[in-house]
Amino acid sequence: MPVIYRIKTYNAISPIGLARLPKDYEVGPDVSCPDAILLRSATLHDEPIDDSVLAVARAGAGTNNVPVDALSGRGIVVFNTPGANANAVKELVVAGMLLAARNIWPAAAFTAGLAGTEGDLNPTVEKAKKQYAGFELPGRTLGVIGLGAIGVLVANAAAAMGMKVLGYDPALTVGRAWQMSSAVEQATSLDDLFSRADMVTAHVPLIEATKGLVGAAQIARMKPGATVLNFARSGIVDDDAVLAALDDGRLHAYICDFPSPVLVAHPKVVALPHLGASTAEAEENCAIMAADQIRDYLVDGNIRNSVNLGEAVLPRTTGATRLAIFNRNVPNMVGQISGILAAASLNIADLINKSRGDFAYTLIDVEGDVVASVVNQIAAIEGIIRVRLV
Repeated sequence: MPVIYRIKTYNAISPIGLARLPKDYEVGPDVSCPDAILLRSATLHDEPIDDSVLAVARAGAGTNNVPVDALSGRGIVVFNTPGANANAVKELVVAGMLLAARNIWPAAAFTAGLAGTEGDLNPTVEKAKKQYAGFELPGRTLGVIGLGAIGVLVANAAAAMGMKVLGYDPALTVGRAWQMSSAVEQATSLDDLFSRADMVTAHVPLIEATKGLVGAAQIARMKPGATVLNFARSGIVDDDAVLAALDDGRLHAYICDFPSPVLVAHPKVVALPHLGASTAEAEENCAIMAADQIRDYLVDGNIRNSVNLGEAVLPRTTGATRLAIFNRNVPNMVGQISGILAAASLNIADLINKSRGDFAYTLIDVEGDVVASVVNQIAAIEGIIRVRLV
């Protein structure tokens, strides 16, 4: 008989995504003792997380609203949905480049303040339009920092518009490289990228290493009249450095998705209200991916797109019992587990072990039944955080 899992939601999750979960699952904001949590922007940092929780899935790319380290220590897998909102963000970045190039924001503000008859307006418009004259994108150089799902789409779109594109990502995967246009040139370093770009856009997570990634020293290397775009996370760009560069004329514009009092007050800043993934399509895609990942983990123990564990996907062995083990990444863990199974005369039919940082995860298909006493022996190994039969 299939297990009925309980999924607690913390935001309005797209019904199309929730429909991916079996109808007999308990799903909603009032679910008690949940097996998993599904959320978008709600923060879990000050929220008590029940011991019953096995997984948290963020319907979006960033997980700043989730206490990943604390959950990892409790054996809770944290998922995100990289790439599900990539097209939405890409389109907004392209719009941001056009906003900057054609001075659309101040020009629209100017016309919104006009009054009078058509005869009165026309001379005023013709006289004023020169101060909003812009430039075209073809032939300009765009520097893209971070070539993940979003960065690759942005780079390809810019190249298709006739821009010269520089890409920088020391962790570029083979899969993303295959997706990227051959017209995108590799920057040898961040200094190289900043010194050659007319526009720079960053698409990296906000971690300690990326805080202030675009700061005063980097902006000083850019061409006079350059533009900075930020549709990733607010802390990646040093707002004070940007404002100083706008004031002294080094930067032409700053286009971002993270308004603040000082940013919205500056005439050369366009700060949008965090619209990056705010499309119906992106919300549906994120919810679908998050729901699929939760179900796959709960039912089969498979891990895809986890931020605290490596990908671990193991096809089911017919007739086998599956063990899913979350442990600290220490030597001889698999050996100790195998020893306990061997002592119980249980043969391993298939196994996969993946580690990331301080933690590791093992899926084992065992021929025959695994009794509770064997599970308890494995759970008692020093460094084991969670063991479950799936």
